[in-house]
This record gives sequence, C-alpha cells and structure tokens, in this order.
Amino acid sequence: MPELCVKIKETDKSYPIYIDSSEISELTRKLEKYISGRKVFVVISEKVNKLYGKILNIPAVETFVLKDGEKEKNFKNYKKITERMLKNQLSRKDILLAVGGGVVGDMAGFAASTYMRGIDFIQIPTTLLACVDSSVGGKTGIDTDYGKNLVGAFYQPKAVFININFLKTLDTKQFKTGLGEVVKYSFIEKSCKPEFEINLFNFLSENFEKINNKDIRTLERLVEYCVTLKIAVVEQDEKEGSLRKILNFGHTYGHAIEKITNYKKYTHGEAVVEGMRFAFKLAVEKGLIEKNYKFLADDVINKFKFTSVKKFNMKKITEIMKSDKKASNGKITFVLPTDYQEVKTFDFDEDFFLDYIY
Repeated sequence: MPELCVKIKETDKSYPIYIDSSEISELTRKLEKYISGRKVFVVISEKVNKLYGKILNIPAVETFVLKDGEKEKNFKNYKKITERMLKNQLSRKDILLAVGGGVVGDMAGFAASTYMRGIDFIQIPTTLLACVDSSVGGKTGIDTDYGKNLVGAFYQPKAVFININFLKTLDTKQFKTGLGEVVKYSFIEKSCKPEFEINLFNFLSENFEKINNKDIRTLERLVEYCVTLKIAVVEQDEKEGSLRKILNFGHTYGHAIEKITNYKKYTHGEAVVEGMRFAFKLAVEKGLIEKNYKFLADDVINKFKFTSVKKFNMKKITEIMKSDKKASNGKITFVLPTDYQEVKTFDFDEDFFLDYIY
C-alpha cells in the first residue's frame, strides 16, 4: 500500500495519505489507531452509504447521511451536522470521518474546522475527483448564493484513506469529472515543482484506454501521481498565497460555467475541462504558447471524450468571474499555460472579456 505524506513546514499539521486497492471491508480495521477510544461522528454521502455503509460498519455515535449533489454543500446542512455533533456531546478529543466525494469532504471538513474551534477529521474519498484533488490539501468550505466555496477554511485532515475499489461503482459522469482534474495536473506538472519527474502527460497518452476501462492497477498509479503533485504544491504553499494558485488552472472560467447553469447541467470536471480549453485558446492568442502545444493538449483531452460544453454570453460569464474569490481590484485572475506542462497566473481587466470572442 503506497503511503505518501503531506509535510506542512514548521507546523504539526503533517499527515499520511494511504492509497491501496484492498477489500473495502478492511478499511475500518485500518482506521482503528485513529478512532480507538474516541467518539466517532461520520458524514457519508447517500449513495456511498447505500453501497458501502454496512460493509464499512464504522463504529460511530451517529452517521449523518448527506444527500448527493453540489446544492447540499450549504449553511443548512452545516448547521444540521454541527448540531448533531453537539447533541452527541463530541469533545475536542473526538473525531469526524468524511466518507464520500468532494461535497462531503468539504462540508465535513468545514464542520470539523469550526466545531469547538477545531477537532480531528479524516478524509475517506470515494470519487476520483476527491481522491486526486479535494481530499488532499485542507481546503474546506460551503457554497453560497454568490458562488462556490466562498465560506470556508484551510484545515488539514489527520489522515487520508484512498481505496481505489470505491471507483468501481462510480458512474461514468462522475468518473469523467475526476478525469477533468487529472488532466489538469498533466498541464501544470512542471510548475508544481515535484521532487522527481512524473511526466503525467505521457502517462495519460499511453494509458488512456486502461484508464477509461477503470483498470485498478493503472488507476492506483494515476491517483498516486496526481496526489504526489498536489502534495508538492501544498507543502510549498498551504494557503494559496502564491504557488497553490496554479491548481486553479481551468477553474476561473469553469466555476463561472457551473454557476451560470446553477450547478445542474455540467459537473465540476466538465466545466474545468472547458475552462482549460478556454485558457489554451487565450494563451495562443496572447502569444504565450505555440499552436502545436495547444494541439497536443487538445489531443489528450479528447482521448477521454468529455461532454461538450456550450458557449456562453461573455458579458454574463464576466460578471460571474468578477465575483470569484481570486478576483480583486477589478482584475480577473487567470492561470494560463506558458510552456509544456507549465502555467502562470495573469490578471486581466474585466473589460477585456466583455469584448472577447470565444
């Protein structure tokens, strides 16, 4: 079982990430050293609970089942979770487990960060998107009427347990949304400054059929590679002061697509993929990259047959991008490719996009 470790410099917030493909029923036993002698409160997605709740059989004082969908990541459910924790008299010495995708992880993590001013929590991601991205790095939060994740905290888990077998029952749409973030890492690898070269770009090109067919061993390596890149960034910049902004490649335009369609028409990954297409087009027009690199990038993206996203009115999109938490002083921040597997952040005046044709 590969074990990686997030080492936050000069703090006690370092934690292990376990990646394996053993039987899911073994997971509770592996959790034992973290939950023994403590009250355990579980937040689990509705779908995961139906499929794996009995198999996991986690000894909890309560299991809070969160309905599926981005719309559930709200103040109402945050209030329900924290009040149930209070009713069960959890103390600062107890622990919360997040079992599910990014919505569960973000919601439960935020609840853990604020309950009693912070209690331990563990991430158990069950979607590809959560495995490679949201479960690692400590970003927690909830959505508001004004946009995604505008209320939240940086709060690192005590451990992350990634079991590839959860992905077997992941539907195609949710699997593809995770692949959107996977592809993103292939375009930002060098900027992540990992200790060793992974060349995820080539790995995706050579193994796309195995990935699309959910070959377990290939997925295990894929998740390990992506998590390694995420760790490299988080260790250098825990709270998105500088380098960590590159993880938002494709997200400024992507988040706008999600909001303009009320988070119903496209998944996060589908929107991010369109955001990356937008970024590559803009980078070519700005002379940041050669057309040949855009061609190679399009080829990798097309291998995974992502859902086609319609074009939107740029005035409406710009209004939404202005409210993005990365925007400031009338500037809209974009992460754009500048070389093979490299990206940088750029600030644009909002007027630029009002007349932009995409």
